[in-house]
Parts: sequence; structure tokens; C-alpha cells
Amino acid sequence: MITGSIVALATPMKVNGDIDWEALRRLVNFHLENGTDAIVAAGTTGEPTTMSFAEHFDVIRAVVEEVGGRIPVIAGTGANATSEAVELARYAGEVGADYCLSVCPYYNKPTQDGLYLHFKAVAEGSKLPVILYNVPGRTCSDLYNETVLRLAEVDNIIGLKDATGNLERAEDLIARLEGSGFMLYSGDDGTACDFMLMGGHGDISVTANVAPQAMHELCAAAVAGDSDRAHQINTRLMPLHTNLGIEANPIPVKWSLHRMGLVEPGIRLPMTWLSEKYHSTINEALQLAGVIDD
Repeated sequence: MITGSIVALATPMKVNGDIDWEALRRLVNFHLENGTDAIVAAGTTGEPTTMSFAEHFDVIRAVVEEVGGRIPVIAGTGANATSEAVELARYAGEVGADYCLSVCPYYNKPTQDGLYLHFKAVAEGSKLPVILYNVPGRTCSDLYNETVLRLAEVDNIIGLKDATGNLERAEDLIARLEGSGFMLYSGDDGTACDFMLMGGHGDISVTANVAPQAMHELCAAAVAGDSDRAHQINTRLMPLHTNLGIEANPIPVKWSLHRMGLVEPGIRLPMTWLSEKYHSTINEALQLAGVIDD
């Protein structure tokens, strides 16, 4: 099972919106060189909802090929149609991904029974271990703890990315799933340190896009229970945790990667480039984290 810092990888794009395959390979190697423990390809930060099926498949395949088995690859395979989510998960397995990350169906607002049956179908239709992904702020669909506990008993469902930022809910799940082997990951960088110190297994992180080494060290310390070391690193990274959400993800993180010289200024509508009024705020956060010099 994966523990530690798992980057929710941004998908580099050219100014015209085309996927920049060369830059994607560079980003993968940037993470391999800086201690990232696993990569999510075509998750929310990777803009899959703006991609065609073919592009979505190609991004997953390209990341798997570039990683070459050196660290685990988690394929983002969520969709609001169950049949599409199953198809994406099957494909990810065919090209060699190690896990799939399946988000709560967005927009259609299913019941808890609907969520249970949706994820059960994904698990049954894929050979890959499935990590559930709950991010109600984006999906308007909230996977309740009781439903997570039901799903934890389904073969092939092995974990949860909890992006609610609600530590009380996380503490309840951690306690009730202790010893089960079910993996619990934070999906909220601002609360991830405390989530892991309570017993969580890692962080599926936006911040790790721009500060991979620091996030690896933070997660290693927190998972090991080294509270002093974890909080020391987390304090330095907190301006990034906070301000990479100053506009909708992945707008600020893609601007940051461009500022670091790693990608072109490319993003797809309806996402737009970071508003100029926020440039200095993100720049300062990158400086405080030691990511850039000036």
C-alpha cells in the first residue's frame, strides 16, 4: 500500500491548450528526482473533465510509461456516469496503472445508496484496486462515513481520499477502520498534517506539484508520528497550502509551475490563467516555501 506524499499531477499544456507531452515527461521526472511517493495522473488537478476520452487515456499511459514502475501510478478514473467510470478504470488497468482514483459522481447528486452501487460497480468492473475520492466542494455529492464503511467491505476497494478538510470526520473514520488495512489519505493540504498525525496514511497533494521534496519530508514525518518535525515543515508550506486555492484548482498551481520554468502558460477553458492581482501573493508563498529565490 502507498504511504506518504502523492502528487495530484497537473497536466502541462501549451498556450493553445494542447497537451505538452514533453513537459509532462519532465514533470514526472521532477517528481521522481524529488522524493514523491506516488503520482495521480488525470485526477482533478490534471483537468480530465476538459479532455476527450482519448486524451484522458493518453495522459494515463504517458505517465505510466515515463514512471516505468519506479513509483506507483494512480489513474484518475472518475466520471458522473457509472459506465464511463468503469470504462476508464478498465483502461487504466490495461496500460499498467497500479490503482485507480474514482471521484463521487458530480452534478447528478446521487443518494448514499447510489454512491454505494456506483463504486461497487467500478470495483467489480476493474482489476485495479480502487481508491474512493470524496470532494463535496466540487461534486455537490458527499460520501458519508457510514457509506465509506460499507464500501470498505467491498472487494477491490482499498482506500479513500478525503478532501473535506473535516478532521472530526477523519478522526471517526481512522478510529473505526483501524487495523482493517483500508487506507485513508487526506486530499486537503491545509489539514493533511494533522490528518496524518491522527493515523492517516498520506496526502494526495496539490502542493506537492511545486514543493515535492518538502511534501515528501512532511508526510514521512507525519506518518511516522514525528509531530515536531511535521509541524515545522508544514508551517513553512502553509502559505502554499492556502494560496494554491486562491482561485479554482489547478489555476494557481499551473501559474506556479510556469513561474518555476517547468511548463508553458497553458490551461483549458473554462479555467483561465491566474488573475494578475494574485501573482504577488503566490510568488511570496513560493519564496517562503523555498521553491524560488525571488
